Amino acid sequence: MEALTDPLIWSSLLTLTLLEIVLGIDNLIFISVLTSRLPEEQRPKAQKLGLALALLFRIGLLASIVWIVGLTAPLFSIGDYVVSWRDLILVGGGLFLLAKGTFEIHDTVEGEGHTANPVGKAAASFLSIAIQIVALDIVFSLDSVITAVGMTDNLPVMITAVSIAIVIMMIAATPVGNFIQQHPTTKMLALSFLLLVGMALIADGLHFHIP
Repeated sequence: MEALTDPLIWSSLLTLTLLEIVLGIDNLIFISVLTSRLPEEQRPKAQKLGLALALLFRIGLLASIVWIVGLTAPLFSIGDYVVSWRDLILVGGGLFLLAKGTFEIHDTVEGEGHTANPVGKAAASFLSIAIQIVALDIVFSLDSVITAVGMTDNLPVMITAVSIAIVIMMIAATPVGNFIQQHPTTKMLALSFLLLVGMALIADGLHFHIP
């Protein structure tokens, strides 16, 4: 009960929740762009699935703080460049975002569209998109959790902040997805933003920190 009256706990919770929401914007945009390729009736399901998996990944990683810290430990070195598992995951995720963003931009500009989706094709598309969401959830969750661990050592506060942020993003997912779908210019801006995020992840993994 003392924790509920501790202003430092509430301050940490508020600060971390806001930070997690900001850090989750790129994840939300990525999910919204991906699910825009699905039939309209499947989009909310895919969005909520993606964000629910993001929450599970974050809670699982927070419960494994010792393992998370170990991911930042040196794995091997190339000259002066020391490589950790975190670096490899960030570079891999960044390359995936660059490739996916480039493909989506090309498909949007020169593709034939996705207005006709047979049932079998839609099901396969849903599965492939779900797999892509899971892959990027791991990357975004890792960065989010490392930030949370760096801000506080209170596990309940970290889990609460992450959960609140994900719930807020779940509420915002459908409006954001619909807006991106209805405004092609916004979709292109979102895809360009994902390319920037991909470059930032690669730079971070290579120890070139972008302020």
